[in-house]
Amino acid sequence: MFGKGSRKLETIVGEGTRIAGQLSVKGTIRIDGILEGDVHADWVVVGETGLILGNIRSRGVVVGGTVEGNIEAAETVEFMEKAAMTGEIRTPKLALSEGAVFDGHSRMKDVTGHPEAQDGNVMTLLPAKGASGSA
Repeated sequence: MFGKGSRKLETIVGEGTRIAGQLSVKGTIRIDGILEGDVHADWVVVGETGLILGNIRSRGVVVGGTVEGNIEAAETVEFMEKAAMTGEIRTPKLALSEGAVFDGHSRMKDVTGHPEAQDGNVMTLLPAKGASGSA
């Protein structure tokens, strides 16, 4: 789930726990309670009972619960089947399981450096069959 070079689960916010404020963690954090504020960690896991009312910034995020805010992940964001999110996602890899609910915008960072892809425009790599050279 966490990929190469990831650490073990190091911090847990248990079910029934409510935290208000910014949370910054080295390593991996699992949220099964409620966090009202931003979270910065290497990896963030939101359990099925977890709720984050704030922004997430990390290498990777796995959401099984609810996020109301924005997610910025350097590597990947994955939504499990009971996940719900409202906000903006910025990540190079995005996976949504059947049943997940996402209301917002997503932007895939461009690894090739084409400015057209960064602006959300579709860039044609190969002409369609039968298409002439003119636009």
